[in-house]
Amino acid sequence: MNSQASFARALLDPGLECPGGLTTWNGSDPEDRFAVYRNNVTVSLVDALADTFPVVQELVGEEFFRAMARVFVQAHPPRSPVLAHYGASFADFVQSFAPAASLPYLSDVGRLEMCRVRAYHAADVPAAQPEALQAVLTDPRQLVSVRLGLHPSLQVVESRFAVFSIWAAHQGAGSLSSVDPAVAQTALVFRGGLDVEVLELTACAGQLVSALQRGITPVEAAAAAAANGGDPASELANAITLLIRFQIITTITTGDDHREHSH
Repeated sequence: MNSQASFARALLDPGLECPGGLTTWNGSDPEDRFAVYRNNVTVSLVDALADTFPVVQELVGEEFFRAMARVFVQAHPPRSPVLAHYGASFADFVQSFAPAASLPYLSDVGRLEMCRVRAYHAADVPAAQPEALQAVLTDPRQLVSVRLGLHPSLQVVESRFAVFSIWAAHQGAGSLSSVDPAVAQTALVFRGGLDVEVLELTACAGQLVSALQRGITPVEAAAAAAANGGDPASELANAITLLIRFQIITTITTGDDHREHSH
């Protein structure tokens, strides 16, 4: 292991000794200076996680969160100097973190919060022209084969728990005490302008939006959803209406000529 790798490893693992060969400009003890530097680096990474996962922190309390985050930081050091997406695997870590087992919904709340960060930093892509959308979506012949490109910030979060209501309660929308965590919910995360939006969807609508995002045609998506019961045609109409309303559809590719219509 080279000296840089050894230094980085010791920086995040308090169980390792101070790397040898360090000197200080003022003659102070290198081990003391390294301990201060190590603590500052860890604190800054824990702070970054607290900024990304504020609701997770509120649910478990600051002391518990920071202790949990320190364990994560030591096991998962950043791989990029850009910390905007640091913590991408934090929700998976939380799910397997035994002391947090009494809050089984905690990891999904973390996934929703990470989706908000990704949405905020996603690329800007203009919405498709409303006229082109209307022409295709009202033409049964084209509707059979059309594929809709969706904004890169769009993400669907499916959970066995009331992930949307728990998150929303911490934004002042409702009371956490009135939320039943065991109720499954689906959330839609996307950026509208400069603001990241989070909306609740039905499970069927979430599956339909995910199918459209994968490049499946609306007709194929509705047919697949029909196997699960309910009214997928109505759900699909509502989902597409929502996507149009929030200008989430960015491209329209028709099966007849493979032309792509955008802005």
